[in-house]
Amino acid sequence: MRYMATYDLMETLRNTNQWLGATAQAMASYPIFALSPNPALNWMAAWGEVTERSFQRMVTKPDWGIHTFTDTDGKDHLVRVDTIVERPFGNLIHFNVPGRKPRPRKVMLVAPMSGHYATLLRSTVKSLIIDCEVYITDWHNARDIPVSEGKFDIEDYTLYLVDFMRKLGRDTHVIAVCQPAPLTLAAAAYLAEEDPKAQPRSMTLIGGPIDPDAAATDVTDFGRRVTMGQLEETMIQRVGFKYAGAGRMVYPGLLQLSSFISMNAETHSRAFSDQIMRVAKGEAADHDKHNRFYDEYLAVMDMTAEFYLSTVDRIFKNREIARNDFTVGGRKVDIGKITDIAVHIVEGENDDISAPGQCLAALDMLTGLPDSKKSSHLEPGAGHYGIFAGKSWRNNIRPHVLAFIDANSAPKKPKMTVVADKTA
Repeated sequence: MRYMATYDLMETLRNTNQWLGATAQAMASYPIFALSPNPALNWMAAWGEVTERSFQRMVTKPDWGIHTFTDTDGKDHLVRVDTIVERPFGNLIHFNVPGRKPRPRKVMLVAPMSGHYATLLRSTVKSLIIDCEVYITDWHNARDIPVSEGKFDIEDYTLYLVDFMRKLGRDTHVIAVCQPAPLTLAAAAYLAEEDPKAQPRSMTLIGGPIDPDAAATDVTDFGRRVTMGQLEETMIQRVGFKYAGAGRMVYPGLLQLSSFISMNAETHSRAFSDQIMRVAKGEAADHDKHNRFYDEYLAVMDMTAEFYLSTVDRIFKNREIARNDFTVGGRKVDIGKITDIAVHIVEGENDDISAPGQCLAALDMLTGLPDSKKSSHLEPGAGHYGIFAGKSWRNNIRPHVLAFIDANSAPKKPKMTVVADKTA
């Protein structure tokens, strides 16, 4: 019960802060106070509005919000989100554009399971949907998954990716962002040996910890400093009675969020102070830059305890992927078996989460892949977020990723020309 009590205590604190914010906003907004204007009341209402919104967003899964887009033909097209594969811990979804001729580029985005929802890649999806048929892994919040569904660790995650790739078939181009890069590499190696016909045409690995020891960051230092016993004791809690996953052991999203914020506490504190002042002055809007960013950033999800612990233990501490010693179901997955999947690496020069060199290490591990199918790109001045969703992605990285996909797509079949028989 100790683990469950801690989880419920965190949820109680979050709920209380949300209530305090809503109460402050309501009290400071009473019409009677308008008879004697006071800047303090404006500030109180603004504080309440920002506080209530922030704490409420922490338990709300953001909507994809991709309903329409303007295609290259200048016409607006509707977008429908279809579930292609449905599983307890995550689905494969497709951003379907009814009435549009299917795009030849079929892209499977592998979203990270590192505390945020797959909607963190919303802008990435929007930038690709014009030119590609976009599919993405939509991972579920562990707090909402009943204990009866069983465990979910990095081996299960890898097998999910294997099944998703099988479903989409050979003419698929996989783009893995951050955390799933090593497991995407393992899934491709698994297919290369077990089911070569289901291999994707290409893989683009963006800012992922293939070899965490290649370049140290605060994330890798943390993984080295703490023991697995310390992690299990301090980071793992049991889902409380409020959710469908009651009793499941998880690494809570709220705990992960506190870690995210502590890494740049001064920056976040200034951002919220500035937003409160903007609201007080009437300069803020529902979908302004601050709200667009923090509505997504604050929306966190729980990870299963076994996924979190096995990631730290096997990917960061023991470096099983980097040492080519990763196993799935007791069978070794040999990265060297990849011989026919073009691989492209993207890193950011100023990435403080997965520093340059960590992802690039994958190319040296691909001993069975010819150099002609290997390539890499280091984006100058780009941080972690920028290499998949920011200006660097839109202006520089996206165009050459699409060029890489085109260079490694299936050759087009020549059109058959029918010649009339003139002998008759």
